[in-house]
Amino acid sequence: MVKLRQPMDVPQILLSVLFLSVMIIACVWIVQPFILGFAWAGTVVIATWPLMLRLQQILWGRRSLAVLVMTLLLILLLVIPVALLVNSLVDNSAPLVHWLSSGQMTLPDLAWLNSVPMVGAKLYAGWHNLVDSGGSAIMAKLRPYIGTTTTWFIGQAAHIGRFMMHCALMLLFAALLYWRGERVAQGFRHFATRLASSRGDAAVVLAAQAIRAVALGVVVTALVQGILGGIGIAIAGIQYATILTVVMVLSCLVQLGPLPVLIPCIIWLYWSGDTTWGTVLLVWSCVVGTLDNVIRPVLIRMGADLPMVLILSGVIGGLIAFGMIGLFIGPVVLAVSWRLFYAWVQESPAPHKPVDEVIENVADEQQAAK
Repeated sequence: MVKLRQPMDVPQILLSVLFLSVMIIACVWIVQPFILGFAWAGTVVIATWPLMLRLQQILWGRRSLAVLVMTLLLILLLVIPVALLVNSLVDNSAPLVHWLSSGQMTLPDLAWLNSVPMVGAKLYAGWHNLVDSGGSAIMAKLRPYIGTTTTWFIGQAAHIGRFMMHCALMLLFAALLYWRGERVAQGFRHFATRLASSRGDAAVVLAAQAIRAVALGVVVTALVQGILGGIGIAIAGIQYATILTVVMVLSCLVQLGPLPVLIPCIIWLYWSGDTTWGTVLLVWSCVVGTLDNVIRPVLIRMGADLPMVLILSGVIGGLIAFGMIGLFIGPVVLAVSWRLFYAWVQESPAPHKPVDEVIENVADEQQAAK
């Protein structure tokens, strides 16, 4: 006897999907204040997990002591320097914003070009021709946009209270993840396996590798180079050393290095007659500029093999979307997505047929369809 197939209960399915959607939205709404802190903590813990295991071995196998030491290291090496940098940036940025927003900003005279041998007089004449033909008008049109853009970037750093809240949440979540890291990792792998079987498990592993690559190979290297370069600028007596340090960190994050900031400072010192500090900063810049070739292979053996456009987009987009924390989270999110997308594409072989043959096959299929 043939059993009749029961009709699909459409209202039950719709109500079930609606209930699950409401529950997911409610959960995301509740945990929204903690998402950035948890993401930052996850990035830090994944990047420093081998160090934590090494400390645990040294500290007689005590996980509690290792977690305590790692938390103190995060406070001393990450939270305090970044917080002081952001706070100092806010305090010292008011004169710069006022100068950019006011009507006093004009194109410089550049009279020192006359002292350049051979081509100095021609460069000076060409510069003044540009100014006389409308350079000041151009600056008058660009001034409001420059002031607005600078004020926006400074405003992102001005949320010091929110930033410190995320720092506190990061420390709390990092300590919890250090304490139960294996269980949390197993939970993520189990969930990914439930979603996509072995491919989901592989995606979680690739994501962890991408996070470690960016956190160590890009972010830590940029922080080290930027802070050391800023120390050299401050010792040499350059004004607005804090703002220049932040610019150097951003320049290192987008893989341009610290030299675009250090070289103009060296030229300024020599031009102002301070050749002693100019030479000291020149030597220091040579050291800082080549640190990435030493630090990155040490921090991550195979380096952060990621496209420069990806890192640049992550830094700028993360800053716009999440504020100062986006400098760390933005590149990580894009790097994870890129690694997963690249692994998915590589699962199928690359096309090997010539373009002409492909076009002929398409034309034959269209002709046959008619």
